Amino acid sequence: MPQIIPIKDLKNTSRISDLCHNSEEPIYITKNGYGDMVLMSMDVYEQNMKQLNFYRELEISERQIQEGKTKDARKSSESIKEQYGS
Repeated sequence: MPQIIPIKDLKNTSRISDLCHNSEEPIYITKNGYGDMVLMSMDVYEQNMKQLNFYRELEISERQIQEGKTKDARKSSESIKEQYGS
């Protein structure tokens, strides 16, 4: 379950850092009762970015398949062998 804390709690940086590192989800910061910011550890951020990039690459691949921009793996492999030797 996501953690939601008010912006005034950011004064206690050690506690916030601990929260970020002990949670595998982002921490939502509110200001005047409304969503304002999101905090997360570097590990969680990097994991999220890797996942986002993976999905982005999948989307590109799906589009290329739909557009017929694919090659037969065996033919490609043979072409590479011919070009660079076996």
